[in-house]
Amino acid sequence: MDNQTPAIDTKWLYLFIGIAVLVNFSGLFVPVIGPDGTLYASIAKTMAQSNNFVDLYAYGKDWLDKPHFPFWITAFSFKLFGINTWAYKLPGILFMMMGAFYTYLFGKALYNKQIGLWATLILLTAQHIILSNNDVRAEPYLTGLIIASVYHLYKAQTGNNYWQLLLGCIFAACAIMTKGMFALIPIGGAIVGHLVITRQWKQLFNLRWLVAIVLVLIFILPELYCLRQQFDLHPEKLVFDKHGVSSVRFFFWDSQFGRFFNTGPIKGHGDPTFFIHTTLWAFLPWSLLLFVAIFQFIKKGSKQVRATEWFCISGSLLTLLLFSASKFQLPHYLNIVYPLFAIITAQYLYHVQQVKSIRAIRAAQTVIVVLLLVVIGVLHYFYRPETLTVLIGLCLLILFIALIFLPQAIADKTISKIVLRTLLASFFINIYLNTVFYSSLLKYQAGSEAAMWINHNNPQHLPVVQLNDEYVSSVNFYIDSPIITIVDDNPKNYPTQPFILYATAARIKQLGELGWQIKRVKSFERYWVSRLKPKFLNKATRAQQLTEMQVVMIDPAIKTSH
Repeated sequence: MDNQTPAIDTKWLYLFIGIAVLVNFSGLFVPVIGPDGTLYASIAKTMAQSNNFVDLYAYGKDWLDKPHFPFWITAFSFKLFGINTWAYKLPGILFMMMGAFYTYLFGKALYNKQIGLWATLILLTAQHIILSNNDVRAEPYLTGLIIASVYHLYKAQTGNNYWQLLLGCIFAACAIMTKGMFALIPIGGAIVGHLVITRQWKQLFNLRWLVAIVLVLIFILPELYCLRQQFDLHPEKLVFDKHGVSSVRFFFWDSQFGRFFNTGPIKGHGDPTFFIHTTLWAFLPWSLLLFVAIFQFIKKGSKQVRATEWFCISGSLLTLLLFSASKFQLPHYLNIVYPLFAIITAQYLYHVQQVKSIRAIRAAQTVIVVLLLVVIGVLHYFYRPETLTVLIGLCLLILFIALIFLPQAIADKTISKIVLRTLLASFFINIYLNTVFYSSLLKYQAGSEAAMWINHNNPQHLPVVQLNDEYVSSVNFYIDSPIITIVDDNPKNYPTQPFILYATAARIKQLGELGWQIKRVKSFERYWVSRLKPKFLNKATRAQQLTEMQVVMIDPAIKTSH
C-alpha cells in the first residue's frame, strides 16, 4: 500500500501560507462593519482623540461591557496611522497572524513540522477566521493571545522553564483583559485537561501553577485600576439602569459568568446545539474533517491514554461544552479554539493511511469544494456586485485554474492533493468575498458612506446631526466633523444654527412639513449589512429592503410658509 502521509516540498507549504496571509489581509480596506465593529472603532477613536486611556466611552456615555486591551491597541494604532479603516483592522489581523505562528509552533512541538504547517494553513483558511479578520472585533486578538498562552504554558510544564511561564501568564492576562475571565477556559482546559487525563498528579499540583495564578492577577491590575477609576469610585453613575454598579464585580463575574448563568445585566437565549451546527459552516472547508478527526483522536487515544497528547482536545472540547451550556451564544465565540481544532485536523490528515478513509475524504472534500464554488456562483448571479474589476477577475481566474491543475502537478500523495485543492478553493472564495462581495455590500452601510461623503463636502464645517438608532456607530466612527446625536427626536432639540442632518427620507419629509427650509444634497440606500436576507441578496427584490437616507442642509432660522 502506498504511504499516504502528505509529504510535499516545504517551499510549497510556505507559498500557500503566504497566499493565505494575503487572503486574510484582503479585507483590510473594506469599511468596518457595524454595528459592533464600528462601535468598537468609535470607542478606540474617542480614546485616541482624548488621550484618556482609562475610561471607555460610547455615544458620549460611560461604557461597561468589554475590557480595555483591544481598545488600547487600536487607539495606539490610530495614534500611529491616523483614524481610518485599515488602522482599526490592522492590529486585530496581526494578532491573528501571531496566533497562526503559535499554532505552527504548538503543532510542531506536539507532533512535527509538517503538521505544524498544515495546522497553520487550516487555521488561516477556516471561514470564520477570515471573516473575523474582515469584521474585526475582539476575536482575532483573543485567538492569538490564547494559543500563545497555551503554547508557553505547555513549554513551561514540559521544560520546567519559568521564563516560559512568565510569557504564558502575560498572554493569558492580555486575553482576560480582552474578553474577561472566560478566556482562561481554553487555556486552563488544555493544560489541566492533559495532566488530569494522563494522571500526572505531581505536575498538576506543581508550585508553578500557584505562581502562574499570582502572576496573572498582577498582570491584570491595569484593567482593574481603570475599571475602579471609571466606575467603582463613582457610584452615582448610572450603568445598566442602576447606580452603584461595581465594574470589578462585572469584570470578574457578570460579564462572563453572569451571561453563562443568564443572571447578569446582559442576557441571551441559548441552544445546546448552537456551536455544533455553527462549526459546520464556520470551520468550512474543514468542518467535516474536524468532526472525524475528533472522533478518531478520542477512539485511538483511549487505547493509549498516557502516550497521547490531550492538550488540543481537552482545551477545545471543554470550551465547546461550556459555551454550549451557556445562554449567551454568538457564532464568533468559538474562534478562540480554532487553532486547537486546526492541529487536531492536521494530525488526522497527516496520519490517515487507510485507502477507504482516503477515498471518503476525497469524496467529502470534493463535494464541499464544488458546493462552495456553486454557492459563490449563485451569489454572484443574483447579487450582481459592481466591484468586480479586471485585476480581481484575473486573480480569481488564475486561482480557479490553479485549483484544477496545480495540486496534481506539485503533490504525489492523494491526501496532499485533496488538501491543496481545498486550500485553493478557500483562497478563491474568500478573495471573491472580501474584494468583490463585501466591497459592494458595504456601499449599503449608509452611515459610513454618508460620513465619508460629508467629510469631503462640508467646507463650512457645519455641525452634523443624526438621530439615535442602532446604525449610529458607523457615522460616529467615520465622521470628521463634530457629531450631535439626538436621542429624543423633538424639533426643539435640534441646533438653532445651520447644520447638516443625516436621517431617513421619511423623517426629513416630516421636518419639511413643519416649515423648515431643507436643502437636499445627497441620498444613500441603507441596509443592515450584518443581517443578510435572500430578498436583499437578490438584486431583483433588493429595492424593497432598502431605506432611503438623506443628507440635507438646514437653517432653522429660515422657515417656509405652509
